Order: sequence, then C-alpha cells, then structure tokens
Amino acid sequence: MQQLVIGAGSAIAQALIQQSLQQGDSIVAVSRQASSAEESSAGSRLRRLQCDYTESSIDAVCAELRESGFAFDRVTICNGILHHESLSPEKRLENVSLDRLETVMRINAFVPLLWVKALKPLLKASRKPCVITALSARVGSIADNHSGGWYAYRASKAALNMMMKTAALEYAREAKYVRFLLFHPGTTDTPLSKPFQRNVKPENLFSPDFVAAKLMAIQGNTETGGSIQFIDWQSTHVPW
Repeated sequence: MQQLVIGAGSAIAQALIQQSLQQGDSIVAVSRQASSAEESSAGSRLRRLQCDYTESSIDAVCAELRESGFAFDRVTICNGILHHESLSPEKRLENVSLDRLETVMRINAFVPLLWVKALKPLLKASRKPCVITALSARVGSIADNHSGGWYAYRASKAALNMMMKTAALEYAREAKYVRFLLFHPGTTDTPLSKPFQRNVKPENLFSPDFVAAKLMAIQGNTETGGSIQFIDWQSTHVPW
C-alpha cells in the first residue's frame, strides 16, 4: 500500500507513519522538515518532502508526485492548529479577533482544501481506489454544538467539513475511485490538546498510537463510490 501523509510532523501523523511502515507500506511524508531519524531504518519505503504549506509550495510538491508516478491508496491530511504562544481558543465573543480567525481558518480549512485541489489531477489519472482523510473534530459539528465558545476552531472545522463535502461531490463526478473521510480522533495526548486535558478522564485521553490504529482500521473499511463520511474513533457517525 502506498500512502501520502501531509502534516507529518504531528503526533498522530508520526504514529500513523510508524504503524504503516511496520505493516510494510510505502509512505511519502510531507512536513516542514525534510528528513527524520526513522528514515534510515525505513529505507526506500519512506520518502520525505518539505513544504511550507503556501499554495505555490503545495502545487510544487504535487507536481513532483505526479512526475514521480505515485499512485496512492490513502492520503491523510493532518494539518491543524488550536493554539500557540499568542493564540488560544476564545471563551467569549470579546476574545474574538480577525487575526485569530484568519490564522486558524487558513491552517485548518484552507490548507487541506488546497491539497485536495492540487492532488486531483494525480488521483484522477491513477484510477486507483484511494481514501482521502482529513482530521476534523466533533466541535466542528453544528448540530452537536451545545456549549459554545472556541469560535475560530469550531468555525474552521465546520468549514473544513463543508469544503471536503463539496470536493467529494466533484471527485465523485471526475475521480470515481476516490472517497473521503473526515475523522474525529477524540482527545489525544498531543501538544495540541495539552492545555485542555485537566478535566479529561484518563480513559478518554487517547495515545497517538491508539488513534492511529483506529484511523487505519476505519480507512480500510471506508465505503467506495466518491462518498464522504464524518466518523469518530469508535466508527460512529458524527452529526454534521
């Protein structure tokens, strides 16, 4: 199996790469860093490409993939942001700012869509069944929003869901072997969730290895036919 993992520096992506290598898959890993320690042990089955996630850089990576003749079985987009040193989820409307909204929306929604756009010629030409997965979140569910807050993050994940749904409809017409998956991993023990783990029960805080294994199992069972599903780690459908 040949996989493309985008945003390969994240904890979930790293666990996904390790488990996929262990089962014999070949992987192209895209991140801001072009090399990693595990590359030597993986040999030719792991290739790393560097990308700064600008539109031109994404287009360049996808052009290189087309020229190299890759035909992927799975594409997993792991890019995402919730906070950094000067950005945190908004608890109230008074915390909302345009800079925060634009930053979170660009990384969580716009960048994944640019990948789906740039990959379309490659995936369309390969005529090989492929699952495109984007890491979403339950807080992006409009129907499931009962507590409010987290304006930028909620909006960005809802936007991601809509963009992937729209892209799935187009792919269904032009690249019928591709199907889409939006995956909610649950609260995972990563730097992204670290500041918000205080009230999470230990049994509800998952390791990246656990989440990666669940994701791989779900990807293997994703329905064909250009459809899209919004599913959590338990294989339960999340309301849109």
